[in-house]
Amino acid sequence: MLKPIRIQLKVLGVCILVALELGVALSANAQETKPLINATLEGVVLDANTQDPLAGATLQLAGVTHMTKTDRNGQFRFVTGQMLPLTVIVSYVGYATKEVVVTESPATIALERSATGLGEVVVTSRRRRELLLDVPIPVSVIGGALADEAGAFNVNRLKELVPTVQLYSSNPRNTGLSIRGLGTTFGLTNDGIDPGVGFYVDGVYYARTAATTLDFIDIEQIEVLRGPQGTLFGKNTVAGAFNVTTRKPTFTPEGRAELSYGNYGFIQAKASVSGPLTKHLAARLSFSGTQRDGLLYNVATQQRLNDLNNVGLRGQLLYAPTDNLQVLVTGDASRQRPNGYAQVFAGVAPTQRSAYRQFEQIIADLGYELPSRNPFDRLIDHDTPWQSGQDLGGVSANVDVKVGPGTLTSTTAWRYWNWMPSNDRDFTGLQGLALSQAPSRHEQWSQEVRWAGDFSPNLSAVVGLFAFGQSLNADPAHTEESGRDQWRFSQNSESPLWETPGLLEGYGIKTYPSLKTFSGAVFAQVDWAITPRLRLLPGIRLNYDDKSVNFRRETYGGLQTDDPDLLAIKNTVYSAQAFEADIDDTDVSGQLTVAFKATDKINTFATFSTGFRPVGLNLGGLPRENGQTMLELAVIKPERVRHYEVGVKAQPTRNVSLGLTLYNTDVADYQAQVQAADLAVNRGYLANAEKIRVRGVEFDANVRLNNFLSIYGALAYTDGKYVTFVNAPPPLEETGGPTFKDISGGELPGISKWAASFGGEAATKTTDFLGQTGEFVFALDGFYRSSFSSNPSPSAYLVVDGYTLLNARAGFRTIAGASLFLWVRNAFDTDYFEQLLPGGGNAGHYAGVLGDPRTYGVTLRYAF
Repeated sequence: MLKPIRIQLKVLGVCILVALELGVALSANAQETKPLINATLEGVVLDANTQDPLAGATLQLAGVTHMTKTDRNGQFRFVTGQMLPLTVIVSYVGYATKEVVVTESPATIALERSATGLGEVVVTSRRRRELLLDVPIPVSVIGGALADEAGAFNVNRLKELVPTVQLYSSNPRNTGLSIRGLGTTFGLTNDGIDPGVGFYVDGVYYARTAATTLDFIDIEQIEVLRGPQGTLFGKNTVAGAFNVTTRKPTFTPEGRAELSYGNYGFIQAKASVSGPLTKHLAARLSFSGTQRDGLLYNVATQQRLNDLNNVGLRGQLLYAPTDNLQVLVTGDASRQRPNGYAQVFAGVAPTQRSAYRQFEQIIADLGYELPSRNPFDRLIDHDTPWQSGQDLGGVSANVDVKVGPGTLTSTTAWRYWNWMPSNDRDFTGLQGLALSQAPSRHEQWSQEVRWAGDFSPNLSAVVGLFAFGQSLNADPAHTEESGRDQWRFSQNSESPLWETPGLLEGYGIKTYPSLKTFSGAVFAQVDWAITPRLRLLPGIRLNYDDKSVNFRRETYGGLQTDDPDLLAIKNTVYSAQAFEADIDDTDVSGQLTVAFKATDKINTFATFSTGFRPVGLNLGGLPRENGQTMLELAVIKPERVRHYEVGVKAQPTRNVSLGLTLYNTDVADYQAQVQAADLAVNRGYLANAEKIRVRGVEFDANVRLNNFLSIYGALAYTDGKYVTFVNAPPPLEETGGPTFKDISGGELPGISKWAASFGGEAATKTTDFLGQTGEFVFALDGFYRSSFSSNPSPSAYLVVDGYTLLNARAGFRTIAGASLFLWVRNAFDTDYFEQLLPGGGNAGHYAGVLGDPRTYGVTLRYAF
């Protein structure tokens, strides 16, 4: 079992001390060792056309993690122990990234204009900085500038730029993040399984997908890696990873502030400031805050719901005494207090239950009528408040030490997540479910030590150790409580006893789940250049997981009676339940990639990999069959993944980049989250589908037509199906029929067969406007996805229709100084659902998570 949290914190502290002491020792050793040559590389970075200096351009020595930026005059300076010539990667917002071999100092480097897009970029997904074209992994990259200008301030908005990403959120806790249709289980969250998509910020793994609903804070770049990623990243993932990099402290003073106003009372403020504190110590402080009025109206309370109320703060200290040592300490905290996430009535499916148990008959008997049957009227009358408060934050320390021909990185972190919800899960103004809330407190710690470097000109490697622990507990209890009308929703016979006054009113369950997990891993990947064009990249991972759960559920309230018939009715609605499980598992996975660079402009690769999602524990209650709890579902088998992929990346001309990937993923014992008619598992339960398959094709293109006009596009075809799932729960419309259904051959939830992102930007030549030097910009971004199943078991009713969104922005952009943009999102005011989900108890009605209507506004930004 996982050791008590105090022992974990001691281990965490020891790891931090060891990493720091190792860094200082190695740094001191490096200072005592004479370099081959005490070279100073300096120079200037200019615009290739205007010859104007570029302030804030990033320069990176190829193969290492250290970097510098140009000052206000476009000048830079490296003090390095390496000999000339040196390969330098230079990048700057609005310009094409350039790799330059510098043979003398000082050097002049000229960059060509490139409109903001998804073009040639520098990535760190293989734990070193390198050009995207050279990386034999399908990666989508969004720069911080594009994310800012496109309004992609969280993952839900970012998915519109990367069509292989799916995010579904009925509230922050119940958030599913998937890549290629795999990742977090679709539906309501069950905390007993691991996410299938890793989410990393500056190398720190975030275990709770709720983090993806918060605003990004001062982002440098976001890399979306597709496919299993167990040999390069700390936490094992079966579907891919988000690798988020924030802007780091700089030794050149800089700052930026941004303020946006829009309709629906939208206000967003962002600010960051960075600069040196001493010769070797720099700091950065970043802030983000977002507010918006609600997009739904509650006619019963006369309040607007589903507003935005987010605040986030990050502080960083960078200590860099030499080129051989960098220590980055980060602390962050985010707070979310929306009056939402409410779902709106979307429709009714006739079930196989008796006529008196159909939704329409139930509400007729109760004398109730919905405020609207058109969900896009955005009207509700819910009687239970909607609340989705969450606090998330933590501290981390990254230590980078130059060791031999590579860099040793230690990443130590502790994080917390506090969840404070309230929901109306009957989705009506009736008192069906009076309470449905699962307040929780989560803590995690992680420690990763990784070395990345070159053994020889033909052989490089990444080798790492990873340890992770977490605890998740109710705070103080998860509560679900019936209201005065629940008897009519739960009624399963025509006995008059169901109408006994107060029988179920106030009757509910309090659940006390406790989860503790530990995960440890050793991973490695080698990159062997057999010839200058042919490379072999084998990788391996050994993983150990230890999980324990203590689940206790107690009933309370309702009519106090000794009548056995009345007690039997109460027990059909809720019953006490308790179980414990403690299990550990060891897994080995790996991958083999063959990369062939046919020419300097064409890189091809083929990958075979295996992966797994660790053993799962049901943490939302177990279903019942014939009145008996199905204890055999307490432990869920681990997923087993076999993945095949081939791809090509090409840059046929300096202004065109293309990518094509074909893949097939087979998953055995797929961990599915399923919804049941049993109120006792209203949040769903976990089950293993025997086998699923996902296959697809992905294409992306970026074209710079000239220095001032660029277009991009990405198209994804994804086919996901249950190959075998014999004992699946029936869909909503078959409630009342057989308890289980064979859905083999059915579509996996959340997957659109077709999805696309497209856009472009046009910019003028550099000009003066109101005393500022910059460029006028006009840009369009579009997103399309075809229809998809919104239920774990395919349903004729829970299908989200396809939709297309178009966003636009226009304004004046400067490198330093004031920029101004006008923007509109969902320009054609398209009505669309993001998700459909059944009401608690499967009475036949279902609700929808609505996409945002047309929004528009203005953004003012200032940078120095």
